[in-house]
Amino acid sequence: MDKEFDFKAVDAEGEETLKAIAAANKFNTWMFDTIKPYCKGKVLEVGSGIGNISKLCLASNFRLTISDLRENYCKVLEDSFGTNPNCEGIINLDLVAPDFDDKYKHLLASFDTIFALNVVEHIFDDKQALRNCNKLLKTGGHVIILVPAYQVLFNRFDKELEHYRRYNAALLDSVISPSFKVIHSQYFNFMGIFGWFLSGKIMNKKTIPSGQMKLYNYLVPIFKIIDKIMFNKVGLSVVQVGVKEKNF
Repeated sequence: MDKEFDFKAVDAEGEETLKAIAAANKFNTWMFDTIKPYCKGKVLEVGSGIGNISKLCLASNFRLTISDLRENYCKVLEDSFGTNPNCEGIINLDLVAPDFDDKYKHLLASFDTIFALNVVEHIFDDKQALRNCNKLLKTGGHVIILVPAYQVLFNRFDKELEHYRRYNAALLDSVISPSFKVIHSQYFNFMGIFGWFLSGKIMNKKTIPSGQMKLYNYLVPIFKIIDKIMFNKVGLSVVQVGVKEKNF
């Protein structure tokens, strides 16, 4: 791919995948619990989708601003969370907008935490996206990034979801470290590798089967133990946390 993906277009496969994951309450809680220790103060979620993680963050009493690039998702988010007392706003946000500094001037240096889960892999200029995250954070603020791991696992799922790439810890560090000091790095969801490979590579499916996701959700307590046994050294996703030390 040589051009930026238009997130504002209808995202049929992405929405179907988000709906399948929405039903996986144990998996979503596991993911949120992984990033929760690094969340503080005023929080911005980038790429909220239909709010699978947003609702967990709000339920934990964080002051959350919810965002997405796609207007149709912003409408869903408004309907779901617009009246939640912990929701500080729902905004349309483009992390690589050419006029970013002017367009989002009112948001610069506003947040203590930004998290983007399964978002950065959709952005062609991922380093620019992180530079702009830096601008939105207060000094000392945290950025939390979760992306799919290992390019060797790139398959039809990735193509249908418009992923530009998959990462390893070293590659993600090279994207984050020009804008932040990386203070934490780990992999997440070891057992997910096998389901991703089977359905996306072997069976060549376009979206995650809902039945597969339900079974996976049921087994999450076991998979969490396996991640601990593996010391979070291997997983379907890689997670890193950075701290803002300087302005851009």
